[in-house]
Amino acid sequence: MPLVNNKVGDDNTLGTNKALADGKALVESLIKVVACYRHLASCVGGCTDSLQLRDELKQTRERARTLATTICQHLTLHLRDKSLPVEQRKEMELLWVSFSSSLELLHIDMCKVFNMGDIFTLAECPSLVQTGLQGGSSEVAARALSLPDLSRALNANGLENQDRETMEQEIHQIDHMIDDMEAKVNVLRWMVEPHGSLPAEPQGSVDSASLALLSVDDEQLAGRRDRNVALLALCAVILVATTLSICIFFFT
Repeated sequence: MPLVNNKVGDDNTLGTNKALADGKALVESLIKVVACYRHLASCVGGCTDSLQLRDELKQTRERARTLATTICQHLTLHLRDKSLPVEQRKEMELLWVSFSSSLELLHIDMCKVFNMGDIFTLAECPSLVQTGLQGGSSEVAARALSLPDLSRALNANGLENQDRETMEQEIHQIDHMIDDMEAKVNVLRWMVEPHGSLPAEPQGSVDSASLALLSVDDEQLAGRRDRNVALLALCAVILVATTLSICIFFFT
């Protein structure tokens, strides 16, 4: 009778589950960072645009690129593993779709920030759009005092040009990463099926909605019946009046 090395099998299963859990944690972190970057990108060119906003964009972008590089290496390594179990492969493919979609959103927002920075420069503050999104004096003062070095505002043009050169390189790097991902791992997005049940609505809300619909239907039916009765009564009155008029005409 052949011996089965259960310890090796258990170690492989534990290693795969740990890799899957690590991948989920990394992808969730990237999604949050990309969402944060998108929120900051919506303020570029507006009256809240500033050197601090550009610094926050730069730091968020660097964090997203670091996460994307780690996730790309992690998922590529496991998806190219032929011995990966079927269920774990499906989970990894779902993570791959989420990761690639987030990376494309990041690339779009980076291009948007790059183009908006070309149109609206901090060196020309009157060119910024007055959106009206301004806080009180205390919030504005706190934001100004939180700058690491207020003298950097004097050299806004040079800092913008330097940041634009760095951003242009990073855009090309993200673009190259997307192409490299598609070349290394062939996961068709339309072939990856999400799994899991949708959250069920509370029973009370469904019952109340059904009762509300039934009450509306009853009210509509009652209204129709009343209109039909009134119409029949009107027709009867007209018929009686017409008959009486004819009788009076012939007997007079």
